[in-house]
Amino acid sequence: MTALRRWFVLSLLGALALQAFFIGRIALMAALDPQSSAFQRSEIWRLAGAGKLRWRQDWRGYDQIAESLKRAVIASEDDEFARHEGVQWEAIEQAWQRNAQAEAAAARRAAAQNRPEQPAAVRGGSTITQQLAKNLLLSGERTFARKGQELLLTYALEALLDKRRILEIYLNSVEWGEGVFGAEAAARHYFGKSAAQLNDWEAARLAVMLPRPRYFEKRPNSAYLSHRAGVIMQRMAAAQVP
Repeated sequence: MTALRRWFVLSLLGALALQAFFIGRIALMAALDPQSSAFQRSEIWRLAGAGKLRWRQDWRGYDQIAESLKRAVIASEDDEFARHEGVQWEAIEQAWQRNAQAEAAAARRAAAQNRPEQPAAVRGGSTITQQLAKNLLLSGERTFARKGQELLLTYALEALLDKRRILEIYLNSVEWGEGVFGAEAAARHYFGKSAAQLNDWEAARLAVMLPRPRYFEKRPNSAYLSHRAGVIMQRMAAAQVP
């Protein structure tokens, strides 16, 4: 029992130290721009292993990013961003229900066609703050423990940073294509201009790409991309930007 108790205490101390490390990093982000995210570092290794050296990221301050992109991203990814406290539980529950229905439908199609079941497309209910917590500090594994950690870091981000800073870090670190990170790199890569010069149509297209940036990078003429961008443009005026 003594050894078990010692193991428990050490595990608890280790977990507390990890949380202190994460929260300390978040607190520093109030004044210091993060140099890279956990997701970006994993991508560096993946690209290096594949023999690809492509990498673009140029940090831009909040006022150097077009308001059109801020509105488009909020309208597309998290229309309650300025009002919620980091997590929208109703959206998460709805996403779970949609995913369960999609998986059941995929299983029925596979059985009817007598073929192996194909994985259904999974939709998330994550807010912008949750996405930032996940990509900035955590691995890409999908476990309940990692999801719990994501929620804890989401609330830490909301407590220690204001909405303006959260959106600024998100727009500078999110993936917009293979080796393309942040609004400035995306604007240069797709439109040959700075992030400050993006118009509403360009901003809407970039926003629509976010859930599957590498997919749409290879399909710039996608009918879905164009149609969805039109829908997002109609919603942009109502988006509340911090």
